[in-house]
Amino acid sequence: MDIREEMRGDVMLIRAAGRLDSGSAGELEAVLPVRTQAHPKVVLDLAETPYVSSAGLRVLLIGAKAARAAGHKLVLAGLSPSVREVFDISGFTTIFAIEADADSAVATLS
Repeated sequence: MDIREEMRGDVMLIRAAGRLDSGSAGELEAVLPVRTQAHPKVVLDLAETPYVSSAGLRVLLIGAKAARAAGHKLVLAGLSPSVREVFDISGFTTIFAIEADADSAVATLS
């Protein structure tokens, strides 16, 4: 998994590319909770993530809990139709704010 970070004003934008599964979830787990605790506004762009497994969902939930505990916000962006279906089935669409793309998510938080 390729993880890139950039600041867009006061919003931390994290772009994750590649499959988010048991083999790569640890990479995102090392970054996401730390960033959501350190930055009040975080966008996780999954536009280049074609697949999310249960291990990936677990990492996203850890990030959401870290953000919530700190009183911060985490917004997901760019979910492909197949990833969106996983979120719908698992009930994660009720847990996360989800925007169509990174620009919309950043604008929501700005």
